[in-house]
Amino acid sequence: MPDQQGKGGAPLDVIAASLRRERARASLSLTELARRAGIAKSTLSQLESGTGNPSVETLWALGVALDVPFSRLVEPPAPRVQVIRAGEGPAVYSERANYVATLLASCPPNARRDIYLITAEPGAPRESEPHMPGVVEHAVLASGRALIGLTEDPVELRPGDYIAYPGDVAHVFEALDEGTVAVMVSEHV
Repeated sequence: MPDQQGKGGAPLDVIAASLRRERARASLSLTELARRAGIAKSTLSQLESGTGNPSVETLWALGVALDVPFSRLVEPPAPRVQVIRAGEGPAVYSERANYVATLLASCPPNARRDIYLITAEPGAPRESEPHMPGVVEHAVLASGRALIGLTEDPVELRPGDYIAYPGDVAHVFEALDEGTVAVMVSEHV
């Protein structure tokens, strides 16, 4: 079935879904959003159910009340696909170990994590001082072997093994085999 169209061709189902999504993101009740936008609660209810006929003024007022651009209410969200090929991405090298951390995905708004690809070789371990309070690090070993975890009690991991440990305590990553690779998530809770 084709999308219902409002005046001007904006699909009502997209507007309805966008309003529900953005209202939930803003943690606003139907009543509170209608009040902030200066529209009737019944009008907002109709728009969220896909049965209203929104004017540009109404949508503009809702966008302002939700603190989102007008386009976010009338265009369907496009899935964002990001590819970083092996050997690409911003790499940061350790001074004291044969250890490279390549940032794969920085922390987007409303999330609290970074994702890294770690490549390491045997030799000096990568010792990390405690990070800010509440940080938890997660690692999955992809190849090789490594001692990973708290400096006082690291755990030997093999390919496919996973570990989580507090990043706000001194910790270590020590490659035991050549070609050791891991994916690490630094979670800021």
